[in-house]
Amino acid sequence: MQKRGLFIFILSIGSWFANPTQAVSQSKISLAGEWQLRLDPADLGLREHWWQGTYPDRVKLPGSLTENGKGNDITLQTPWVGDVIDSTYFFADSYKKYRENPIKIPFWLQSVKYYAGPAWYRRQIEIPANWAKKRMTLNLERCHWETMVYVNGQFCGTRNSLVAPHQFDLTKHLRPGNNTIAIRVDNRYKLHIGPNSHSVADHTQTNWNGLVGDLSLTAEAPTYIEDVQAFPNLATQSIKVALMLHQPRHQEFQGKLILQARSMQKNGAALPELTQSVQFTSEETTLTPTYAIPNPQRWDEFNPNLYKLHVRLVSDQGELLSEREVTFGMREMSTSGTRLAINGRPIFLRGDVECATFPLTGYPPTTEPYWEKIMKTAKSYGLNHLRFHSWCPPEAAFDVADRLGVYLYVESPLWANQSSAVGTGGVIDDFIYQESERILKTYGNHPSFCMMSYGNEPAGPEQNEFLGRWVDHFKQKDNRRLYTSGAGWPMIPESQFHIHSDARIQRWGEGVKSIINAGTPKTSYDWREITKTATAPYVSHEIGQWCVYPNFKEIAKYTGVVRAKNFEIFKETLEANGMGDQAEAFLHSSGRLQTLCYKADIEAALRTPGFAGFQLLGLHDFPGQGTALVGALDVFWESKGYTTPEEYRTFCSPTVLLARIEKLVYENNETLQAAVEIAHFGAGELTNQTVLWQVLDAAGKVKRSGSLTKDKIAIDNLQSVGTIQLPLAGFKKPEMLTLKVALKGSESTNSWNFWVYPAGVDADAARGKVIVAQTLTPDVINQLQNGANVLLLPYGHVKKGKGAEVEIGFSSVFWNTSWTKGQAPHTLGLVCNPAHPLFASFPTEASSNYQWQDLVSHSQTVILNDFPKTLRPLIQPIDTWFENRRLSLAFEGRIGKGKLLVCSIDLESDLAKRPAARQLKYSLLNYMNSGQFKPANELAIDQVNQLFQAETSLLTPAKND
Repeated sequence: MQKRGLFIFILSIGSWFANPTQAVSQSKISLAGEWQLRLDPADLGLREHWWQGTYPDRVKLPGSLTENGKGNDITLQTPWVGDVIDSTYFFADSYKKYRENPIKIPFWLQSVKYYAGPAWYRRQIEIPANWAKKRMTLNLERCHWETMVYVNGQFCGTRNSLVAPHQFDLTKHLRPGNNTIAIRVDNRYKLHIGPNSHSVADHTQTNWNGLVGDLSLTAEAPTYIEDVQAFPNLATQSIKVALMLHQPRHQEFQGKLILQARSMQKNGAALPELTQSVQFTSEETTLTPTYAIPNPQRWDEFNPNLYKLHVRLVSDQGELLSEREVTFGMREMSTSGTRLAINGRPIFLRGDVECATFPLTGYPPTTEPYWEKIMKTAKSYGLNHLRFHSWCPPEAAFDVADRLGVYLYVESPLWANQSSAVGTGGVIDDFIYQESERILKTYGNHPSFCMMSYGNEPAGPEQNEFLGRWVDHFKQKDNRRLYTSGAGWPMIPESQFHIHSDARIQRWGEGVKSIINAGTPKTSYDWREITKTATAPYVSHEIGQWCVYPNFKEIAKYTGVVRAKNFEIFKETLEANGMGDQAEAFLHSSGRLQTLCYKADIEAALRTPGFAGFQLLGLHDFPGQGTALVGALDVFWESKGYTTPEEYRTFCSPTVLLARIEKLVYENNETLQAAVEIAHFGAGELTNQTVLWQVLDAAGKVKRSGSLTKDKIAIDNLQSVGTIQLPLAGFKKPEMLTLKVALKGSESTNSWNFWVYPAGVDADAARGKVIVAQTLTPDVINQLQNGANVLLLPYGHVKKGKGAEVEIGFSSVFWNTSWTKGQAPHTLGLVCNPAHPLFASFPTEASSNYQWQDLVSHSQTVILNDFPKTLRPLIQPIDTWFENRRLSLAFEGRIGKGKLLVCSIDLESDLAKRPAARQLKYSLLNYMNSGQFKPANELAIDQVNQLFQAETSLLTPAKND
């Protein structure tokens, strides 16, 4: 008898290694397929016993109601979950037609159907006869968000979790033969966790109702392994395995546990078995055996080596009662001063914030292909990290991150702000702990799960005390990851690392006073003054938030549960204002400026001593909160076409070359000085390296070159390579140049544009016969009508309502003007034609670059909406898509026999100290004195005059410098 049992046991081990999922899945029934449906909008089902009776409709599960075409049409009364900061939509005449059927909303992507309330799902299930004495468990992988289960008319419990599978023990309720299972799913806003939490809000994943992922019944012996957690220890080359075993009351169990691990790498071998005798009489018992992993293959971003641990519970008679398998990695997260470290090696987080943006399904996918697309794309852009903002992803995301070597930072599903709070001692505090415990139990073995916090940006007067206790509790409970209070704040001593929003080039509310808008263009600043008092690693919070103009070609991609009605509104208003044909130009030009801004943000982080990393917001778009088009990628994680992964990796990768340059705009009697550094967080140190440098002109021709050497490059930043000194006297004409550096023998390159203008240029000497005026006086008008060429420089004179209210900045829009209540800048950079003769002596691209910073910060926009639609500005700021005004910094036209060019940039003040302004004025005057000055549009003098204040009431606005 014993020999036969041993033979069966050995056979089961062999079959598991041949197919490791077979033994686990052989007692499992899938519940995927057709279910009966009954919607319960009046919440009558519990009182009227809807687990019985008639269900008139049908749906396919797994899936959501919206995927099945169920729910209500969108109206102005649709009970969205999520704040609307800008109420303009509800009363402005410009939105009137969008408030009428068919409704179009601008706040976020619009569901094709919407339902908030209980929904009842029911089906019949046949239970095999051999399940009669087994423990039967119902598994609902991902629910949104409260479930109740009834079997054969009997209530079986309720679950309320946004992070982990809802599991129900149905042993006492199911019987062999036919059974009825009814599940009530309620997706109403159940607890006040913050209406903008990405776990529940319509801003991102939609407030969906349904059951997704694995829907199944499993059967196993009533004595079983409830949980397996593996805790790696690199020093001892072993794992401590925390096992929880369970059996029916009033029973005694004797048997053994068999543990065996296998490397999941190619040709990975099985490690020796560990057998431990087990005897227990309680319902639950915990065991902590130690399992040796000799010469472990470690897990990190460069070598994501994985192991699988298989645990079996076997009776004394050799019967396999229960088995579990978990994936783990031999890795340890720690800190070293202000650095994060993995396996003792410093790392630098290069992250993106994932806010549950899934436009086809409206909920997070539970299978691996979509997650693989996300994470491979993120890595191709040089990232090694994803933060999950106020939500926790499903198992598939962890599995993919394990395989690809991506560091995940997970949050409990709360943004306890906007009228919610933590530390109140109520149900929200309890829910935070419950969800955190569920996250650790469900996903804690994954080596990619490296960091965790309560959630995002908390509120509450007692938040520090509450979150300090939360951090301490979980540090003691599970040391496999690092813990912090919350994303954004507070910085408390209990946290093992901090995430804060001060270390970025545009902070909330700074407007045009931020370093990117008000500071001199340079590449030398960093955040050492902000982080110098930090005693724990400092990760910068949600850096970037730089917008681009909408990509209207994206509208066709929305073939799932939401539609881009917001994009349709923006497209229609652009066309109504005569600029529909400029949409592509607006996208590309704003995209090039966005890329410049993200490069500046990321390089500042890489230049900061002891810095721990950054989290972008974002590499991909955020479709809600008014529509925040902050990504180089759209919400489908696909390129918008104006940058590439290769370009991003020049400033965002494990090894980045940097140059500290104090200014980027020069006269040719100056010397460029560039202190070259390297930030290296690769797999190991580098030795005997050569950095090649070149200065290229706009055509790519090498004008100067050289090399620098570095004997040793450690895993660190702020490593000086050498200084490039380049006298600029040899550059006689105005031009844009590029300093390019490259680490010889590698793909590590980086580059920076700079501009050289001739010194001593007297712009006014190019005036010729052009009349330069600040206002259109009767004398100037008379000369204009009689054939003069007039340059009108009305800076400081633009009226409110005609452009003075539009705050222009060098940078792009921050987040978006709707959610920020009109925070400046209101513009997304410039569009111009670099081949236009206006720019013959002022080299430019079609989009903004740093030589425009001084010019736009000393300018006023002019609104040309009242002019003929054929009038196109020569220098055109791109307006926020919520307004789509035709803006100008320079336009031209004919008046009478004369020709007029209006430029609302300050081209008169301090020109000796403003070489770009001086050069633009010189180029303008040369153009106006040439035969190429031939404006096509006829203008009315009264129409031009109405743009500006009367001369007697002129007020010069404060400059942005």
